[in-house]
Amino acid sequence: MSSVDSAPVIHVLHENPDWFGPFQAAFEAAGVPYREWLLVDGVLDLDEAPPAGIYWSRISASAHTRGHGLSKDYTRSVLNWLDAYGARTVNGRRTIELEMSKVDQLTRLRAQGFDVPLTRVVVGTHLLVAAAEGFPTPFITKHNQGGKGLGVQKFDSAAELAAAIAAGDYEEPEDGISLLQEFVVAARPEVTRVEIIGDEFIYAITADTARGGFQLCPADACAIDPTTGALLLPPGATIQPEVGQHIFALREGFDHPIIDRYRAFLRAEGIEVAGIEFIETADGRVVTYDVNTNTNYNAQIEASAPRSGPGAIADYLAALLADAYPSAR
Repeated sequence: MSSVDSAPVIHVLHENPDWFGPFQAAFEAAGVPYREWLLVDGVLDLDEAPPAGIYWSRISASAHTRGHGLSKDYTRSVLNWLDAYGARTVNGRRTIELEMSKVDQLTRLRAQGFDVPLTRVVVGTHLLVAAAEGFPTPFITKHNQGGKGLGVQKFDSAAELAAAIAAGDYEEPEDGISLLQEFVVAARPEVTRVEIIGDEFIYAITADTARGGFQLCPADACAIDPTTGALLLPPGATIQPEVGQHIFALREGFDHPIIDRYRAFLRAEGIEVAGIEFIETADGRVVTYDVNTNTNYNAQIEASAPRSGPGAIADYLAALLADAYPSAR
């Protein structure tokens, strides 16, 4: 990216065009100037000042699954560069570390008093079976760095896990770190995701785990056939609100003290856009297990929601741009 003279815009840092459509539509509908910066590969001149504007990072921990193994470290470099020049970033340098590590998420959530799943962190797959001995059963495994349910498998015993590893049925995590985690039994077969933008609660959705399993990415590009598990649409296609797995539903009238606690958590961590997921158990626990800082939105939900998620992001970023560059209004 060059710092040639130009009007200030929203610079969207991302690596997956298949997820960008709803945000592009929201920016264009609101008349918000934006520029995509695909952080797949490139050249960064540290002696050159960043172009004018607001920078919004949407880099995902699952980037490596799309062949973009360089994106995460490239983004770290770009965000360090932006910080050095005092550029305004949304979901900046600290946020990417939380996005890239479920260990980071869980330790920070626990530090702020949230109930999180019992978790054992295992560095090196060769240590998994021994680490699972004596761990409460059933349990799940999970990749520390991922998304879209990467590496999430349920096991009834350490022996069953050992058999899966021996058979080659255990996927190696990108960073070599696996989580052994308690299998949290929900009162209903669903999880809830709370969407927050700029310290404002937008809406909450539920995801049907009986049909969706562990792959609960709400983006249309993630939509799966609940029978076969196959993607419903090829990359780049657009799903209509009435089409798809109907795994997600708007949680209407959701008003829970957890909302304000999540807002406080995000403020403390310097995160401005996120979706946080929790499970309600039969014995009254509210177990928070995931923080999504590159949150996506579902067309089916958006069609009935009281406010659009991408629309709220466009409004929020536009306000930041106007405040930072009042002469450009």
